[in-house]
Amino acid sequence: MRYRVWAPEAKVVEVEVGAIPYLLERDPARPGWWHGEAPEGDYGFRLNGGRALPDPRSAWQPFGPDGLSRRVDHGAFAWSETAWRGRPLPGAVVYELHVGTFTAGGTFDAAAERLDHLVDLGVDFVELMPVCAFPGRSGWGYDGVDLWAVHEPYGGPDGLKRFVDAAHRRGLGVVLDVVHNHLGPSGNYLPQYGPYFTDRHQTPWGSAVNLDAPGSDEVRAFLIGSALSWLRDYRIDGLRLDAVHALVDTRARHFLEELAAEVEKLAQATGRPLFLVGESDLNDPRTTAAREAGGLGLDAQWSDDFHHALHCLLTGESQGYYADFAADPYAAVAKTLTRGFFHDGSWSSFRGRSHGRPFPAGHGHRLLGYAQTHDQVGNRAVGDRLSAALPPGRLAAAAALVLTSPFTPMLFMGEEWGAGTPWQYFTDHTDPRLAEAVRQGRRREFAEHGWRAEEVPDPQSPDTVAASTLDWAEPKRAPHAELLSWYRELIRLRRTAPELSDGDLAAVRVRYDAAAGWLAVHRGRYRVLVRLGGSAQPLTVPLEGGFAALEAAFGEVAVGGAAAGPGGAVLLGPDAVAVVRTA
Repeated sequence: MRYRVWAPEAKVVEVEVGAIPYLLERDPARPGWWHGEAPEGDYGFRLNGGRALPDPRSAWQPFGPDGLSRRVDHGAFAWSETAWRGRPLPGAVVYELHVGTFTAGGTFDAAAERLDHLVDLGVDFVELMPVCAFPGRSGWGYDGVDLWAVHEPYGGPDGLKRFVDAAHRRGLGVVLDVVHNHLGPSGNYLPQYGPYFTDRHQTPWGSAVNLDAPGSDEVRAFLIGSALSWLRDYRIDGLRLDAVHALVDTRARHFLEELAAEVEKLAQATGRPLFLVGESDLNDPRTTAAREAGGLGLDAQWSDDFHHALHCLLTGESQGYYADFAADPYAAVAKTLTRGFFHDGSWSSFRGRSHGRPFPAGHGHRLLGYAQTHDQVGNRAVGDRLSAALPPGRLAAAAALVLTSPFTPMLFMGEEWGAGTPWQYFTDHTDPRLAEAVRQGRRREFAEHGWRAEEVPDPQSPDTVAASTLDWAEPKRAPHAELLSWYRELIRLRRTAPELSDGDLAAVRVRYDAAAGWLAVHRGRYRVLVRLGGSAQPLTVPLEGGFAALEAAFGEVAVGGAAAGPGGAVLLGPDAVAVVRTA
């Protein structure tokens, strides 16, 4: 078998197979690369006589990130779904899940057993949180250290392929969350191989990934190769790129632009629509603008502005970065629904400066809209979901505003039934000092906000993982079953009514009366009417357009009334929602 590795600073490189080292030679055609022949088996590379390290491009770490690597023959997997040709992102509904806590089994195979639930729900894509190999068993996945390998406790490479195959058989696409901006603090051997990181730039995680310093050509190729492997070898349909604002690149051609171009080539070669979704806090429309127009060419990005506005409207929270949105949450929701970004050059008190620039009105589908995500739930002190504090009617309002929005809607696992389980921050660091540092650091962080240490879940405790695992008995019980039916109805309505999936922000109109506590979103012939809180006395909300049909309702809803007026009206009880089609 032929082995290859990039180690530009090494003097001697060997591949160890079966505890026997085999000397590699420099590749005269590729500076910094070493190659040679050795028997097939579990292997590692020895640099300058050191111990065997895992292959940076390893697709399989059966013994964990610190162990030897094992070759994967991607052509040997027997795919059962051979007719899948993919589907584009516009018009779709995305469902984010974490493999380790989606089911009690915590594996790809266990997750696949619940895919029929997602089919019945009506979503189009399953977005998996990161599955790259990381130390220990349990974690969010953002501490991955082997960017080509699949976490073994989840089921390894074949487990991921079985999951994707099962999803495609059911007509579900699969999106994978990948992290290029940093690696985890434990089990990262890349710096021993070469200049994968640079001190030219600093990120919240330390030295930046080397995208523009000497040696960066190979680092960029390493990251792009990893991305293409997920799309090609595992038949993933799209990638969500974590915190792309932390990918510091001063070169004329940005790394993301190069990645987007390579993904486009692969899509043409495979005949499948492949896409990239970025997480960015820059509020810069160039992230998703076409490369030909000077943009980076990503297909979509997450929209935290919409989340923050909606969260403030639903909960009344106003601390930290919520402050600007909480000043007038009705207006904030209206602005994001009609203009995409809330901060579009406006003042950001959290940043102490103006922030962002206007988003193009015709591209609302390029923003993912959501009421909850792994970040917005898990980074809270106790991982409390909206369902921990809000009544079912308020959760129904959140669902309606997300699923009838001009954005690409995304749900977080369990949201659709108002899961009673929290989703907390958990780790399984094998280094005791690192584990204690994470534990104490999280307690200190939330102590500054008034939380007692004993109230903050221990990230290293198995109980924290267990508490964060979905309870699949809940969807069959009240009030969860009613909320689940509401989500299904909204997704069905979105699919059958083109106006409700139209991404033209300029076509959206929002009316509201903050004092009375109601909001109306106009989507073509449809009106999405929401009342938040209030007394038991029904509230009359003007319809504008004349009543044709009540398409969906949650809570106490009636049509007409003495004060209906010429355009009609709908009567809403406290925390009630109605979707009405006008004449």
